[in-house]
Amino acid sequence: MVQHRAGSSEPVVRDPDAILDGLSLSEKVGQLVGTWIGSMGEDVSLEDAKTMVREGNLGTVAAFGIGVSWFHDPERVAEVANEMQRTAVEETDHGIPLLLPVDGVHGHGYVDHAAVFPHGLGVAATRRPDLARTAGQVTATEMRATGANVNYAPTGDVVRDPRWGRTFETYGESPLLCSEFAAATVRGLESEADGERVAATIKHFPAYGDPTGGEDTGAVECDLATLYRDYLPPFEAAIDAGVSLVMPCYNAVNGEPAHGSEFILTELLRERLGFDGAVVSDWGGVDHLHEDHRVTRDQRDSARRAIDAGLDSISIGRDEHAAHLHDLVESGELPEERIDEAVRRILELKIDLGLFEDPYVDPGAASKIVGAPDHRDAVLEAARESQTLLKNDDLLPLDSDLEEVLVTGPNADSLRNQLGGWSVQQPKPDAGTTLLEGVEAATSDRTTVRYERGAGIDEPDDVDAAVDAAADADVAVVALGENWYYHEFGPQEVAGETGSFPTRTELGLPDAQRELLERVHETGTPTVLVLITGRPLAIEWAAEEIPAILMSYYPGSEGGTAIAETLFGTNNPSGRLPITVPRSVGHLPSHFDQLAHPTPIGDDEHPDSYDPLFEFGHGLSYTEFDVSDLETTNATIGPGEPVDVTVTVENVGDRAGARALDVFLRDDVSSRVRPVREHVAFATVDLEAGESTTVELTIPNDALAVTGPNGRRTVEPGTFTLFCDGCSTTVEVDSEY
Repeated sequence: MVQHRAGSSEPVVRDPDAILDGLSLSEKVGQLVGTWIGSMGEDVSLEDAKTMVREGNLGTVAAFGIGVSWFHDPERVAEVANEMQRTAVEETDHGIPLLLPVDGVHGHGYVDHAAVFPHGLGVAATRRPDLARTAGQVTATEMRATGANVNYAPTGDVVRDPRWGRTFETYGESPLLCSEFAAATVRGLESEADGERVAATIKHFPAYGDPTGGEDTGAVECDLATLYRDYLPPFEAAIDAGVSLVMPCYNAVNGEPAHGSEFILTELLRERLGFDGAVVSDWGGVDHLHEDHRVTRDQRDSARRAIDAGLDSISIGRDEHAAHLHDLVESGELPEERIDEAVRRILELKIDLGLFEDPYVDPGAASKIVGAPDHRDAVLEAARESQTLLKNDDLLPLDSDLEEVLVTGPNADSLRNQLGGWSVQQPKPDAGTTLLEGVEAATSDRTTVRYERGAGIDEPDDVDAAVDAAADADVAVVALGENWYYHEFGPQEVAGETGSFPTRTELGLPDAQRELLERVHETGTPTVLVLITGRPLAIEWAAEEIPAILMSYYPGSEGGTAIAETLFGTNNPSGRLPITVPRSVGHLPSHFDQLAHPTPIGDDEHPDSYDPLFEFGHGLSYTEFDVSDLETTNATIGPGEPVDVTVTVENVGDRAGARALDVFLRDDVSSRVRPVREHVAFATVDLEAGESTTVELTIPNDALAVTGPNGRRTVEPGTFTLFCDGCSTTVEVDSEY
């Protein structure tokens, strides 16, 4: 492998095999395990980590960014990174630098003042993958400034059950959206621009997004055709985009725990998808094999099964897993060739990242780079574009010259909740802009902005004060939703939260929030509901009664500004839902691409399976668009050809705006049951008032294919119907064409 020395064009050749040949077995297995610095059930100090690197030759240290670290100041984080690298480079025999990973799923969020982007759902709502690529580039730049070089992101999981506590990390329920946005994020993270590349990790392979009952890490049961059709496309797209690492899911998929499955990690990932990079465990995924899945006897047996199945790195295995691997090789239970294969991949990654040439960073520069003005500008643009207007009965946009505005609700002045999980739990007050601050900045000096919290996430507050303030206001902005959490809605106790919401069993607003909203509405004051939330919430009463509803997802550090600009009209909302909003938990599953099926009792007695409160792709604007003339370039194509379509979009309103287009396909007759519609193309156009344009889109040939149980995709002859915003057309596939 060839690199160039920093500041020089002179090539430097690094040969992973030459390094590997000089390593003892102990040194090899050390490269395959890692540790952390911080507290996660067990404290690991900085000195503990140094000792493990020095004495055990550990190859990976998660020093920050995983929610357990004690270090959040950018300069201090950079110093810790340098200390760890110096230990590895200067105090071990071979001086192999470290991989320092973070969970930067929406920016370098565990570092103070970082540019924190909207979470995945919000970014996908923009229908602009270029914003995801920019987010990846900004994240990589801020990570490298603090010494981190591996990002355990993006999340490529396709959501099938929004009760799942990691829904917010994903790009939604469309395999197409998840594929395009995951690939764009990978390209941003892995970009060579300015030498700030980090190694991206696509997770959680292969099917984390449909756990039984929405329970985090619950078993996934799906036929192989569904696995290939719905869940693998984002991983294929990420691999094509050049992703460096793959992380398995915690789940058992069809009875096989991913961390110990040769079918999943070798046959599926390597042989079928052609991935040749490193596979890294998700936190305690290896120990789950014996502790929870009960498919191995003990930790030693779990290490054997995981590595034998195709895992290359036990991310937090520490010295005990290194000892297991050493013993397994010496006993003949694990071939040393398999260890060599894994070590070679880790060394290749370290060489490719340039760590052998320059593993250190400048701590003094970290604070200037993290949260730089142009980075926060990029966050603001993404937050603006993500705002999704669900309902508007002529209330929005608001007049910035109103006499009095009430801002209320648990998410009205909480930067922490606005950031969402995988971020610092107690952000600095100047690390972003809350909704309250945004409204204060968006209104004129003549407007009084009054704030009353009114309710907590799941506990009452002074609701009477909020109601009294609402009665005197010209408009009430009520910011409700969910708080900071990750995984199964935790750790709430760390932040002092009380109550039982959010949970898997409830998608509606909890009593405290609903009471606040209902009582404010009862005053007769025009009311806007702003949802700052990680999942789609079942808000049927609000959808009927509240005149304006804005879905803001977890909008990130500049979200308060973006929301306020949208409420007061300086930002025209253009977001489109990347996930269905169900009427209730009882309506689940509720995703747009359900399989076709009969209704033998009749449609009149039984509503459609897909009967959402707000459907996938819904989103309003402050202007009006006319979508017409959906046409195919060729009415008949061959079985190996793509479909080129055009559609006309006209802004028939009185202000500029952006319009996202989603194109769906139905196979009119197929050999296997297919979804009633499949998302096959999307685009966004910006139009001035009165402007019209013709949009050209290409539907790849693969999108027409039937997926068989062996994963083979076959385009069958016949007629296909295409849909876009009330327009439809057909294309015929002719095997003789």
